Amino acid sequence: MKKISLVAFLLVLVFLAPHSSDARFSVCKPSGKIKGKKLPPGKCNDLVCCVPGKLYPTYKCSPPVSAGTKAVLTINSFEKGGDGSAPSECDNKYHSDDTSVVALSTGWYSGGRRCLQNITISANGQTTHAMVVDERDSTSGCDEKHDYQPPFPNNIVDASKAVWKALGVPMTEWGELDITWSDA
Repeated sequence: MKKISLVAFLLVLVFLAPHSSDARFSVCKPSGKIKGKKLPPGKCNDLVCCVPGKLYPTYKCSPPVSAGTKAVLTINSFEKGGDGSAPSECDNKYHSDDTSVVALSTGWYSGGRRCLQNITISANGQTTHAMVVDERDSTSGCDEKHDYQPPFPNNIVDASKAVWKALGVPMTEWGELDITWSDA
């Protein structure tokens, strides 16, 4: 009788685990794909442009946030005339390259839930804090609004120069860096 109860209990766990809302049981899978189109002449002045015919995954989710969430740090200027063509999503303002600010992939941005909140970023044996001011869209791309660039991956923390400096990364190595981060 005890063996049957144990088997029944294990079957219930196996059935419920994939349906649980607990982040430990969820997996962030692509939510769709975008097909690169032929670019209009003179468009996409960046190094990373959508390739006609190539399929790019899109994500509405990001990996679960923990005390040491793995991510890729990228660099961005949040200043007027910088990399972004518009003010930050959270406060409709531009931010100095000397201010520690970041944009998060769509899932982590969570519809603005982390807006103007600080996160803790660690890499290179250093730790710093930065304020969330924008989203890095991982749900769309390859269009004029996104400068004909592919959707962002779902694990991006896009940071100002101040964040890179605070982490002690030499300027010659700025671009992409494996990091961990958490809510502050």
